[in-house]
Parts: sequence; structure tokens; C-alpha cells
Amino acid sequence: MNRLTLNNKKKQLVLILKGLDSLMVAFSGGVDSAFLLAVAHEVLKKNVVAVTAVSQIHPEREKKKAMEFVKNYGIKHIILQSKEMSLPAFVANRKDRCYVCKKNLFEKLMKIASNIGIKYIAHGANTDDLEDFRPGYTAAQETGVLAPMIDAGLTKNDIRLFSKEMNLETWNKPALPCLATRIPYGTPITMKALGMVDQAENVLLSLGFNACRVRKHENTARIEVNPKEIESISDKKNRETIVGKFRKIGFSHITVDLEGYRTGLSKTDWDGILPVRQIGI
Repeated sequence: MNRLTLNNKKKQLVLILKGLDSLMVAFSGGVDSAFLLAVAHEVLKKNVVAVTAVSQIHPEREKKKAMEFVKNYGIKHIILQSKEMSLPAFVANRKDRCYVCKKNLFEKLMKIASNIGIKYIAHGANTDDLEDFRPGYTAAQETGVLAPMIDAGLTKNDIRLFSKEMNLETWNKPALPCLATRIPYGTPITMKALGMVDQAENVLLSLGFNACRVRKHENTARIEVNPKEIESISDKKNRETIVGKFRKIGFSHITVDLEGYRTGLSKTDWDGILPVRQIGI
């Protein structure tokens, strides 16, 4: 894509934001919402509010990073206790889990926005999201939450490029969906399971594996890392550390997915069935 087309996309985003007198951004701290928030702040100044949802399904480390980001820009920031684990339909972990979660979040945002006089709410969806299984996007449409980056035609790569040019520290940040996505559909979500996944992923992060997932299948941990790092995860020192710490966390079997870490699963990719493409470590 040529530079002129890219610049036109950003200009379109700015025009869209200029048409909003006040805006609340659903800010997770990820690449997309960080870029949207930064541009909205440039356009609307003090008429922008960021809201970050916190609960057991979100790693504590992400809350801290989100707070640091907003503080650096001097943007008003609201921390929302989203309480997904109080929703039976969410805990049941059916295939509409993300819809239930986002509908709950956006309805809460609507109430907050109304109380503080904010007219519009936006989330960080981009055009690539339209190709994936994103039931949360349906919830956004139903509650009137805007997707200005989709309207401007911005892709994930566009957002990363502009974020890098704006010196946003999030420009190369891996995608980080909530911890509940590590548990197969049909398996009820529990505090214990979420805690095990969070602890296990912290182990991998401490070893330098930046883009990683730990999928929990009963007492089996299925590790996903960048395909280029699969060999290093089986390095003797790393392997012994992972096995030792994962067992202390409560996993009886530890495996590595040979396909590696990947995002943007299609509607048929994740069906909750334990894959066979894995090796024990």
C-alpha cells in the first residue's frame, strides 16, 4: 500500500474523531486501543476519557501498563470493575462467551458515559477483526459503540506503523485477549483456572518469551510461543524451569504446540478440542 493511501486513512480517522464533541475510549492497553486513544487525545484534548476494565480475566500486569500509558498523556482514566465472573452465561464458557463479556462491558460504559456527560463511546476494532470470529463486535454494534478505525479502513499493520511513527510503546506489542480465551469452550471458567494460566504465562514472560499463550485443558498446559522460539523452549535450562514451576502451579502435563503462537483464529479453528500437534516437555 502506498504512503498516500495510508495517510488518507489516518486523515479519515481524524475527521471522524473531529465530528465527536466528547468521547470515551474502551482502553485495554493493547495496540489498537492505545493508538485510538492517542489520536483521539490529539484531536479532542480534554474531551477524551479512557476506561479500562479490570477483573480476574485480565492479567494485573496489563492494568499497570494501561495506567502508565494514560498517565504519560495526562488523559482522564477510569478503572472499571467489570465483574465478568459474576455472569453465569460467561462462566459457562459457551461459544457466545465473548459476546456476553463485551455486552456486559459496553452496557457498563454506556451508564458511566451518561453519568459524566460523554456522548460517544468507541472501541479499538480494526478492519482485520471483521475477518475473524469476533462476537464482541456484534455486542458493540448493538450497544451503539463506535468503531472509528474500521470506518477509516485501518488494518492492524496500519495501526502498528502509525503507532511506531508516533513513538507509542505499544506499536509492537503482541495481542493479548483475556485469560478466559485459554480455556476451551464448554469447560466452565473458574478463578483457579484463570490463576493457573496467569501464573504460567508469567513464567514464560520471565524467561523472555514475549508472545506466548498457555492453554489449559484440564490439568494439561499447552504452550504456544513464536514458532522461531520453539527450539529454545526445549533448551535444558528453560525446560527444567518451566516443568518445575508449572507443576508447582498445578499442571500435571506440560506440552508445546508445534504450530506455535498465533492470533486471529477463524470461526472453525478453536472448537475446544485438544489438538494433537504438540510435544511433551
